[in-house]
Amino acid sequence: MKLSPALSRKASRHPCRLSAWLLTLIMVAGAGLTAASAQDASQQQAPHWVTAWAMSPSTLPPGMLPADAAGHNEFDDQTLRLIAHVTAGGETVRIRLSNTHGNKPLHIGAASIAEQGRGSAIAAGTLQSLSFGGQPDIIIPRGAVVFSDPLPFPVDAFTSLSISLYLPEPSGLPTTHRAAMQTSYVGAAGDATRAASLDDAQAIAFWHYLTAIDVSGGDAVSTIVTVGDSITDGVGSTVDTNNRWPNLLALRLRNEAGMPTYAVANAGLSGNRVLHERSPMFGENLLARFERDVLALSHVSHLVLLEGINDMGMSVSMATDQQVSAAQIIAGYRQVAERARAHGIKVIGATLTPFEGAGYFSEAGEAKRQLVNAWIRDSGFFDAVIDFDAAIADPDNPARLPAAYTSDNLHPNDAGYAAMANSIDLSIFAQESLF
Repeated sequence: MKLSPALSRKASRHPCRLSAWLLTLIMVAGAGLTAASAQDASQQQAPHWVTAWAMSPSTLPPGMLPADAAGHNEFDDQTLRLIAHVTAGGETVRIRLSNTHGNKPLHIGAASIAEQGRGSAIAAGTLQSLSFGGQPDIIIPRGAVVFSDPLPFPVDAFTSLSISLYLPEPSGLPTTHRAAMQTSYVGAAGDATRAASLDDAQAIAFWHYLTAIDVSGGDAVSTIVTVGDSITDGVGSTVDTNNRWPNLLALRLRNEAGMPTYAVANAGLSGNRVLHERSPMFGENLLARFERDVLALSHVSHLVLLEGINDMGMSVSMATDQQVSAAQIIAGYRQVAERARAHGIKVIGATLTPFEGAGYFSEAGEAKRQLVNAWIRDSGFFDAVIDFDAAIADPDNPARLPAAYTSDNLHPNDAGYAAMANSIDLSIFAQESLF
């Protein structure tokens, strides 16, 4: 190190003092380099998680909870075996459990993960136990969310997994998802998390407590989240076939040459509205649940927003303070988008699909739908637009779905959901993740 003339003069007068000063300088610089190196190493080693499966939770009033064979409407000394179809693969997994809507602490006595075999059976040789902070069990406080420990568990995209949870004591009000469009299972009694199958199981059409499955070590760059209501939830599709439009979008993306690889997480919630809520089973309004159901997922890069038809349909029969205008729904969209963009998320607006013939259809609601759709298409507010309305409307009556695409005039069927997925211009996902 070459010293300036001033420092050279000081060195001649105070050699010990300068030596100490130089030593301090070198130590500080070295410590800074060590800290920076440690930080870089930590960042390099941190898992790159994406959310390969998700559900948005709600709950049910006690009188509406599905009872088991003994008539109980809570879980007690029972094992849940929940089936979830992941949209991305990886080498390591973790699950997210939620007691968001519970009325007491929830004790998870044991948990396991495996590939699904047939029904409640698991694929041979795939079962592994899950842990929480190194322990086999955990108590989840009321309203809280927990992750399991990362577990080496190689899994391919589009694999159905069996997540087993043992609840050793009365669970209280469950955190649930009622429109799973997927069969899961409840064992009669005892810890069956490591059982090859639940021979005495009761089939259920709900997911309970399990709200996300993350994977790392795979090829997915980030997560696309689809947020909406029952149409995003896949109501009207065939149970156990994974024919929801988000699942079909994930397949298209995976098969598209030159496209970045994504996980697709479904944040649809049947009966949900942008601005209001009517019943616990429909969940909190979108603005209230957005942080938990979208922003809390792992490495989200894109959001597809398809919600609002229930605001229009249900408001006709709702109290005056829940009546909504097209302008109010648009204002809700703006809030959702700005919150997403604050996290670096690209926001894609989707037009609302036809609903003439549905039980809550009205001409006033249809007029609002047209106004909202025109704004989605023409405002330039969104980063991209998917025109689901144009994709599946009846050419002879654009206010309706054609018979080939629906069975109830509101929800698409398998063919309708396929038409929705096939209408999406995949180039809107061509930009790789920001992460």
